[in-house]
Amino acid sequence: MDAVVAENLTVVYERVRALEDVSFRIPRGSMTAVIGPNGSGKSTLLKACIGLVKPVSGRISVLGMDVNGVRGKVAYVPQREEVYWDYPITVWDVVAMGRIREVGPLRSIRRDDEEVAKALEATGLTELSHRKISDLSGGQQQRVFLARAIAQGSELYLLDEPLTGVDAESEDRLFEILAEIREKGKTILMTTHDLSSTLEIFDYVLLLRNRLISFGPPQESLKTEYLAAAYGSESVAMHLADIRRVAGWR
Repeated sequence: MDAVVAENLTVVYERVRALEDVSFRIPRGSMTAVIGPNGSGKSTLLKACIGLVKPVSGRISVLGMDVNGVRGKVAYVPQREEVYWDYPITVWDVVAMGRIREVGPLRSIRRDDEEVAKALEATGLTELSHRKISDLSGGQQQRVFLARAIAQGSELYLLDEPLTGVDAESEDRLFEILAEIREKGKTILMTTHDLSSTLEIFDYVLLLRNRLISFGPPQESLKTEYLAAAYGSESVAMHLADIRRVAGWR
């Protein structure tokens, strides 16, 4: 069974077609980068996977079900600017939110909850569990949301620009965590502006410019003609050195 299947998916915002006639299949247990210029529909695609936006035509299914039936099995990490980081809540509190559906909304989560502890350990946050999220670095904040997803027991992880505002060390740690998640058979769909060698860790690249430009392994999806169609030839030339390492530029 595929993790995400889109068939002729079209999403419109106030007469603007954010996504138009997009079709693809993402296998389970894989890690896919969603790339494309600003306004190309990357965030819209993730939101369509969890029903935050509705298609005007076509369909999308997740884990073999309608998007309305997979809550609890899909974790969504929004862009950092969409989160109110000054809310007075600790790392432990945020991660424990991932357990609410399992434990029940009317029951408190024990401070020694085993799944919360495992999620904190997996993301290297155990020592920071009592810190307020507002006191953390950008990379640490992203790890908190990954820990919440792990505690939730998610099968599909949707990450919207998780590398924005993080330093190189934090970026490396995030990719290590994502690789560990994938090794457990989970599926990761992540938007990014990064066309660097970090794409080597992805199984697939989905290239958008409101329409689907290409989808496949990085070496196939990042061919010159596809990148030029998405970004324009001048912009692509700026990434030449990075893309050569990934796709073997021709």
